Amino acid sequence: MTIAKGSAASPPSLAGWRRRGPLLYFALACAGMWLAMTPLLAGGFQRADARDQPGLLENACISAAMFAPALAALVVLRHVERIGRLRDALALRWPRPRGRAVRSCLLAVAVPAGLTGAALALGTLAGRYPFDGMHGSGLGTWAAEGLAGMLLSLPLFFGEELGWQGYLFPRLLRDGSRAALVRAYLLTGTAFALWHLPTLLMGGQYPGRPWYVSVPAMVISCLLVLPVFSWLRLRSGSVVPAVLGHAFVSTMSVGMVRHFADPDAPLDPLHMGIAGWPGWLVLGAFVAFLALTGRLRPGTTRQA
Repeated sequence: MTIAKGSAASPPSLAGWRRRGPLLYFALACAGMWLAMTPLLAGGFQRADARDQPGLLENACISAAMFAPALAALVVLRHVERIGRLRDALALRWPRPRGRAVRSCLLAVAVPAGLTGAALALGTLAGRYPFDGMHGSGLGTWAAEGLAGMLLSLPLFFGEELGWQGYLFPRLLRDGSRAALVRAYLLTGTAFALWHLPTLLMGGQYPGRPWYVSVPAMVISCLLVLPVFSWLRLRSGSVVPAVLGHAFVSTMSVGMVRHFADPDAPLDPLHMGIAGWPGWLVLGAFVAFLALTGRLRPGTTRQA
């Protein structure tokens, strides 16, 4: 593995900014998130039910917020670290060769789908998920529409993952040692969760839950799901599969929870799906498998 050291034009103080750059990135990303959410916070918006769909204003604010990590990364790389080749620095490239790109993208969809299905099955067995059965009628249409919507939303998820997997995670890896690797996963996952704080205060991910429940729950969820995104990024040498995986988790996985549930039963994300304890157990088992088999370590895969 190689970690980019910057261009020849990088200033002599680059090593210092390698340490301070991630802090500045996180501050800018959070500032962008809070700024984007200001209209909702000022209006006292609260999401009360997991079946509630965002309106026009909510969608506009969410979309603006999702570009904040990418913009923060671009500012730090261009004006602080002075790195010239931004696409290489952010791993904004297709995996090569073409067959590998196809396999990586399919894996980025199949793995989250399998993890979500396992989480729903576990929640059903535990009596916490109101499973309504597999109804073939309309299932294909729902899946096709859901995937189409996910693909249309990809620019928003590039806005997030160019920051988290493109910039922050590789910067925290530094020398690629075991200690640096653990630190990179823990710090990136925690930062990823805390970046969501404004939405958590409004019940975004865990409707009806107070902040002292939703914030720790989000930290756990992000610490467990981030290694999956990082694995997709490391094995491909590209941020694109991580973007696809994140898009599936945030759209199709949530849609699966709603689609397969009893339409009259209440939904509590803390007890179902990837964001709840069934998902934590499934994700934990999968991440443990990745770690024990060495798949979470940067190996020969080229990395920006």
